[in-house]
Amino acid sequence: MTYGFECEADTDFDFDPVEVYKKAVDAVLDEVDCPYEAEVSLLITDENEMKTINRTQRGIDSVTDVLSFPMSDYASPGDFSDAEDKQDCFNIETGELMLGDIVICAEKVGSQALEYGHSKRREYAFLIVHSMLHLVGYDHMADDDRLLMEEKQRVIMDALNISR
Repeated sequence: MTYGFECEADTDFDFDPVEVYKKAVDAVLDEVDCPYEAEVSLLITDENEMKTINRTQRGIDSVTDVLSFPMSDYASPGDFSDAEDKQDCFNIETGELMLGDIVICAEKVGSQALEYGHSKRREYAFLIVHSMLHLVGYDHMADDDRLLMEEKQRVIMDALNISR
């Protein structure tokens, strides 16, 4: 498993962000029964850079809490059955399934933790879990998909023993 990690923002986290990141990624991959070693990267950035990325990648000129950039599409959420048929899914050097990139806004971790009445650790882990589910094909655009994704998030956060 390759966990890319970069932090280019000042954070006042009272936890180890790399440790929580790895545990959250592993919990998602366990829950979706990923049959491969995988590769994912996380960037923690500030509001200015997050706004720039959101504008550049999505055409939305505002700050957001988390962005997910999947490397592949899946026939259905968490369905890895055709991954080997896709030429660009695996890192040639490591053989790992390349899931994609996650970008988290450091300031949003703090403000949303305060807004929702829970710890920064919980908010940070939740954003990673949410984003990882996007990287393996889950979405929340339709009600049925949203309910499925919310249930997966709840199960994974419970497995991590990180509650509100």
